[in-house]
Amino acid sequence: MLKKGDLVTRYSYNHDVVFRIIDIQEDDVYLQGEELRLKADAPYEDVSKLSDRDYEAFKNVVEEQEDYSYRLFRQDYRLLKEARKEKASKHAYEKKGDYFQVPPRILHIDGDSVFLKRCIRLYEKLGLRVHGQHVRETEMPDKVLPLIEKVQPEIVILTGHDAYLKGKGEKTDLQAYRYSRYYAETVRTIRRQYPGFDQLVIFAGACQSHFEHLIQAGANFASSPARVNIHAIDPVYIAARVAYTSFMEHMDIWQVVRNTVSGTDGLGGVETRGMLRIGMPAIEDFSHSFS
Repeated sequence: MLKKGDLVTRYSYNHDVVFRIIDIQEDDVYLQGEELRLKADAPYEDVSKLSDRDYEAFKNVVEEQEDYSYRLFRQDYRLLKEARKEKASKHAYEKKGDYFQVPPRILHIDGDSVFLKRCIRLYEKLGLRVHGQHVRETEMPDKVLPLIEKVQPEIVILTGHDAYLKGKGEKTDLQAYRYSRYYAETVRTIRRQYPGFDQLVIFAGACQSHFEHLIQAGANFASSPARVNIHAIDPVYIAARVAYTSFMEHMDIWQVVRNTVSGTDGLGGVETRGMLRIGMPAIEDFSHSFS
């Protein structure tokens, strides 16, 4: 007997994704990805409850993926830090004392409260300043500007869940996506007030989102070029790379997405400047735990 909260997979998709049941209505089961930003529904008979052994194996794989991404990001961070030291030396900062760094403020708006909490923990682990807000995907267009006015961020993350629904149209048809049109409308709302791509950096999208439409709406980075699923924490690594790259530098798109779990099939974007600024002399209040 299935119930809300159970972890399940689908027979028709060869048990490829682990979901959590969020609702059951008559013969239909409504699902939300346990690690992926995907929503789906399935007939009751198509759903199989996950065994404890299979769940442990699944969690081990997920933890390995996340640890690998984190290690790669640490490597990149060290390279970025060394480049900043070299640049600081050329500007004679080090002759007058160590410099400090001022990462940008991040506003992370998420349609999933559980994923948002996980992302906040990772931001904190990375030493980044973030304001997290749980907002349903359908409500984002109306709620985004007051949040931006309150937080005054330099980076905005718009994510949650999404899905391409094959039975509702071709991949080029925006109406065939569960929430892509709301992400796109939210991006357009922001760009009417903040048109500069280097003034306010935007990531938008979730699993299988309409990548081209989100970029055309004005996002710097978006999902999903190959209409694949993206991991819950992927948007954090996009934000972190932007946050720890100097505003004097344009970022290579491959360098931005390569440390994510999903890679270039799941994430892409346009050339964008970093958001980090350095100053001097060194001030203890500007120190950050990530190193």
